[in-house]
Amino acid sequence: MKKDNQVLLSLIESLMKSEKPLWKKVAGELSRPKRQKAEVNLSKLEQYASDDATVLVPGKVLGAGAISKKLTVAAFSFSGSARKLIGAAGGKAVTIESLHKANPDGRGIVILK
Repeated sequence: MKKDNQVLLSLIESLMKSEKPLWKKVAGELSRPKRQKAEVNLSKLEQYASDDATVLVPGKVLGAGAISKKLTVAAFSFSGSARKLIGAAGGKAVTIESLHKANPDGRGIVILK
């Protein structure tokens, strides 16, 4: 099936150009069919991420559950409630593209799917 989301296609293309394995892995995850894409709830972030961590979700972050940790969360998309709750906990919700620009080496990033 052909992907028609131009934003997603350009993100995958730019990540594949990176020489770092982390970004190539993320590009591979984003290339999956929609039904196989990662959807992560806030409760999973709360359970598996440590405080002040940088977490990358190669898909969508959903607002189910509560979060108390101050996290920087990068994802392709966020539900409105997830974005609000991450901010309320003192964290940041950012795009994968902006995280890639800020941290091209991929140091200290945890992938959660």
